[in-house]
Amino acid sequence: MLQVGAASYLGLNLPTLLRADQSRPTTATADACIVIFLNGGPSHLDMWDPKPEAPAEIRGEFKPIPTSVPGVFFGEHLPKFARQMHRCTLIRSAHHSVNNAHAAAVYCALTGHDRGEIGGGARPDDYPAIGSVVGLQRPPHGAVVPHVLLPFVTKEGAGGPPQPGFFGGWLGKPHDPLIILKDPNAADFGLPELTLGPDIDPDRFDARKALEARLAATRNRTRDDLDGIRAKAYDLLTSKAMREAVRIDREPAKVRDAYGRNIYGQSVLLSRRLIEAGVRVACVSWAPDANATWDTHGNNFTKLKNELLPQLDAAFSTLMDDLSDRGLLERTLVCVMGDFGRTPKINGQGAGRDHWNFCYSLVLAGGGVKGGYVHGASDKIGAKPSRNPVTPADVIATIYECLGVPHDLELHDRLARPFTLCPWGKPIREVLS
Repeated sequence: MLQVGAASYLGLNLPTLLRADQSRPTTATADACIVIFLNGGPSHLDMWDPKPEAPAEIRGEFKPIPTSVPGVFFGEHLPKFARQMHRCTLIRSAHHSVNNAHAAAVYCALTGHDRGEIGGGARPDDYPAIGSVVGLQRPPHGAVVPHVLLPFVTKEGAGGPPQPGFFGGWLGKPHDPLIILKDPNAADFGLPELTLGPDIDPDRFDARKALEARLAATRNRTRDDLDGIRAKAYDLLTSKAMREAVRIDREPAKVRDAYGRNIYGQSVLLSRRLIEAGVRVACVSWAPDANATWDTHGNNFTKLKNELLPQLDAAFSTLMDDLSDRGLLERTLVCVMGDFGRTPKINGQGAGRDHWNFCYSLVLAGGGVKGGYVHGASDKIGAKPSRNPVTPADVIATIYECLGVPHDLELHDRLARPFTLCPWGKPIREVLS
């Protein structure tokens, strides 16, 4: 009573007190996060939730194989991934309301905010990406960016607008990720943008920076979005850690081969290097556009078998071993997920599977989640959750919990308007170690 009375005297009301209590920092079990986003909708039935007893038009062409956890089976073309299951939490009961618009489904999966079938590109009033929030609440130590997106800004269809969910949204442009669009698998890969020009030595650079600051002060300017972006650029140009992190050519050939000599495998390897340098969140968006990779309406089995699954199998399994060997897995959360799953019934248009938001799977590992644990289950044909259904908001709240950010945190946009970060979800306590 005395505390409430004193708070009232000081001008605080009950909602403010309650909000302050809810927004206390959680205990972080992870300092960094790597998101491997299988953009387009990976087929849960052919990867993590096989149904060998279902009719042929449901079970498909792939056979189940055992994982490192007794009684848990994967599709046969993820053998290395299967051997990592003892380190993973597998969620088989995710679902949401978006079945047609990839953009809206991606936004839902990455932010926890389900806006139905309202598609379109990224907007300034979008909820911010995981990396934007974590970078704000837990800025990295040293001159490294908090949030990196690679190797694509995925479009909503070829030539379409950028998908939402990857950017700073209402937090503002300074909270957008550093975007790496060059192929890390290319022989000439590098980011010369992180290096001072040949005619600019450090002293001259510092003088230019000081002059710009004096000019800004004489104009009585506030630090708006442009100033924030400029400040980020200054930090990057003087950051040895970032320059070293992108030197993927310094990795042993054996390691690079193990991740896979393709744009996605090398992007996952580069993500590990960035996290090791101090970056908080690295997001690999696995598609140049929503229809290019995991959106297997046609030729589902051939594309998965010959291209997509071997690449993911190599990249994920090597990442897990690499993080473990370097002592990073315990404090790094790895998330492998997509925007939805694929239809239980194979279509008659080229042996494909179509969009299916009613039930799908995803994988979490390291950074405070249980190993060897399966949360939820789907029904006998993988169509609906049969046990412990979860939403993307629950998944995002769980990710924030691991990273030490309260999911019900109140943040403010550039006009000081309040927003609750992820009010619709709750951390999935059963998956936390």
